[in-house]
Amino acid sequence: MAAQQGMPTSTLRGLEEALGMGMTVSGDTNEAVAAEGAYYLEQVTITEASEDDYEYEEIPDDNFSIPEGEEDLAKAIQMVQEQATDTQILEQKTVLSSKHAVPEAIEDFLCNFLIKMGMTRTLDCFQSEWYELLQKGVTELRDVGNVPDVYSQNMLLENENKNLKKELKHCKQAADKAREDLLKTQKERDFHRMHHKRTVQEKNKLINDLKGLKLHYASYEPTIRVLHEKHHTLLKQKMLTSLERDKAVGQIYGLQETLKHMEIGHSSHAPEIRVAPNCEKENAPEGPTQKGLREAREQNKRKTKMKVNKKDSEFPTDMQPNPNLSLCKENICPAKFDYKLNNILRLHELPVSCIVVHPHKDILVSCGEDRVWKVVGLPRGNVLLTGLGHTDWLSDCCFHPSGNKLATASGDTTVKLWDLFKGTCISTFEGHTHAVWSCTWHSCGDFVASSSLDTTSKIWDVNSERCRYTLYGHTDSVNSIEFFPYSNILLTGSADKTLSVWDARTGKCEQSLYGHMHSINDATFTPRGHMIASCDACGVTKLWDFRKLLPIVSIDVGPSPGNEVNFNSSGRVLAQASGNGVIHLLDLKSGHIHKLMGHESEAHTVVFSHDGETLFSGGSDGTVRMWS
Repeated sequence: MAAQQGMPTSTLRGLEEALGMGMTVSGDTNEAVAAEGAYYLEQVTITEASEDDYEYEEIPDDNFSIPEGEEDLAKAIQMVQEQATDTQILEQKTVLSSKHAVPEAIEDFLCNFLIKMGMTRTLDCFQSEWYELLQKGVTELRDVGNVPDVYSQNMLLENENKNLKKELKHCKQAADKAREDLLKTQKERDFHRMHHKRTVQEKNKLINDLKGLKLHYASYEPTIRVLHEKHHTLLKQKMLTSLERDKAVGQIYGLQETLKHMEIGHSSHAPEIRVAPNCEKENAPEGPTQKGLREAREQNKRKTKMKVNKKDSEFPTDMQPNPNLSLCKENICPAKFDYKLNNILRLHELPVSCIVVHPHKDILVSCGEDRVWKVVGLPRGNVLLTGLGHTDWLSDCCFHPSGNKLATASGDTTVKLWDLFKGTCISTFEGHTHAVWSCTWHSCGDFVASSSLDTTSKIWDVNSERCRYTLYGHTDSVNSIEFFPYSNILLTGSADKTLSVWDARTGKCEQSLYGHMHSINDATFTPRGHMIASCDACGVTKLWDFRKLLPIVSIDVGPSPGNEVNFNSSGRVLAQASGNGVIHLLDLKSGHIHKLMGHESEAHTVVFSHDGETLFSGGSDGTVRMWS
């Protein structure tokens, strides 16, 4: 729009007043207008003659075609070069004028101001009156003029100021956030510095402790050296003593053979000659050598007579039926689980290893690691008999089917048979090379089976007092052994994680059962004999179908080891003695597990009374606990 340079004084005064009003407008409206952008009307007058003083140079439209007959390559190249030179000259001479910013007209400024202020009615009045004056010719556009540059510049500066304030606000927010991050980082730095100091202190303390341990270890080296020397000296003495013992034993055997030959020669040469006893020789004192020879002679005579008189027992072929098959029926009497601690019997100084109940009387026998077994009367718990004879801890015991004898297994590698009426040892079975863990009687009462740490089991003949069979097959300690009720079948549980079924008549393994993942500590039959229960060193108890030789169910009450399992007389309840001192009672009908809490330490053994009303358990504290 073309505008004149001059402006009336009244118009400028009105403009200044309008601009003064515009400077006091609220900030929200200014921001809205700044966002939308100011607009104005512009009148353009188009004329035919150009008002620009620049004279354009006419470029002739030359024909660059080459006439026929005058075609020449050099001339053509020259013409192209001249044309390119002329084009460069024209480009250098042609300078385009820059576009000047058109100032805003006064009427456009007023309209924008009224719109900015939201004065729509005033704007309508102004526009109607303004265009009416223009139509009447009273006012001309060129007399009005444009808004001075200073006011436009002020508006631009005001908008820039607002933008700068916004940026300042954002910068302040960023600075506050950076300040918070700095404080957080400083706190983390202080925490890590403190943690580093504490770590350094602990490191220095550990270094000092390590130095002290090294000095302590260095002080023990001379003592260890002296102990090694003493150990070697004792080994040498032991070897010399063993040689002397073997030499003495050889001499004794030689003397015994000499005596035998002398007796045989004397009887063959003078069988009928009898010498009257000499009173002087009888009354003369007997020397130690003569006494030893006489005792050896008497012992040989006794052994010879026993071997001649005693014969091997025969395994029964026609076994009587198991009486438990008719007695152990379900629902005869309800199973009992609500046992409560009734009495505590302090019988042993060391842990209790085994408890067995007499088959016919109200008494029980407990074995302990203090090398003693005791017969206890029930229900008062008074000690009736005490047995001594083993040289190491007792591991297991078992009643003879008649209840008159007792078999005990010990860590001294022997199995002993005891007469309960006299309380004396009547037989000792020696043959195992390591500790004996378990023993059991055959239902006929003529055989005893034992299992040992030496990976073997043995079947002993009670009458001939010799080992009938040695059972080989397990690769680790055999921890449990038991005869199948009223049969010739043996069950063994081993630390090699297997159960084995043996024929006692042949000493051969008939079947092996696999399924445990840890060492088997105990295994037993139900009274009816149709099921096997076993427990291992991680507290897993398994039930097996003995007829199919397949596992039925697995119950995990670990991780404490299961030391022993036993059924009640009905075969419905299974009790397990656990290493954490808990007695677990498993209801085989419902599958529920009940717990008896009463032992202060590890529970080693558990057994039911014949009527199932009382439960007995032994622990590592040397006590037997009665539950009823």
